[in-house]
Amino acid sequence: MNKERPKLRAYFVTGLLIWVPLAITFWVLSLIVGMMDQSLAWLPGRWQSEVLFGLRVPGLGVLLTLGVIFATGFLATNFVGARLLLVWEGLLQRIPVVRTIYSSVKQVSDTLLSSSGQAFRKAVLVQYPRTGAWTIAFQTGTPVPEVLAKVSPHMISVYVPTTPNPTPGFFLMLPRADVIELSMSVDEALKYVISMGVVGPGAAAGGNGGTKIQIED
Repeated sequence: MNKERPKLRAYFVTGLLIWVPLAITFWVLSLIVGMMDQSLAWLPGRWQSEVLFGLRVPGLGVLLTLGVIFATGFLATNFVGARLLLVWEGLLQRIPVVRTIYSSVKQVSDTLLSSSGQAFRKAVLVQYPRTGAWTIAFQTGTPVPEVLAKVSPHMISVYVPTTPNPTPGFFLMLPRADVIELSMSVDEALKYVISMGVVGPGAAAGGNGGTKIQIED
């Protein structure tokens, strides 16, 4: 009877490792699809799927959102669209509160989403939150000239993410001598942080040969 307990526990843990990632993946996808489906609320009543087809069509809002995004990108790449975009941004820049929020969000999105942007340039090791404790961080650039002039010209800016959610984190400016550059890519380092150190660089999704569980008696 005692020998069966480790086996039952191993079966249960193995089942969790298979179903939990699937459940979380579908949950996140359902949230994204649900948010995109809400774009239908902006359409006039006579254009709603209930009126046109007599029933609600799931995913129609996703197609509408993607269509608007692609159409906006297409228009913004030609001369007329680019001029209209400049006029629109100039208008937003004249509204006091909107100007501050829009400018900040636009700078961040341009850095993160632009093909030429380098939000995270490389993965590095830093000592945080105390000397002797090391964590993975991402180099984001160099401090502004005013900071370099008052502290040291040999400084870099890094972002220290939290785990398992790397969105909240800490912005630090550290001496270059206190930062160790890693050979792993930014994607590998981010995966390593999100998995709380479980999935190391070069590890394939799902592992080799499936999930293996080792249960101690």
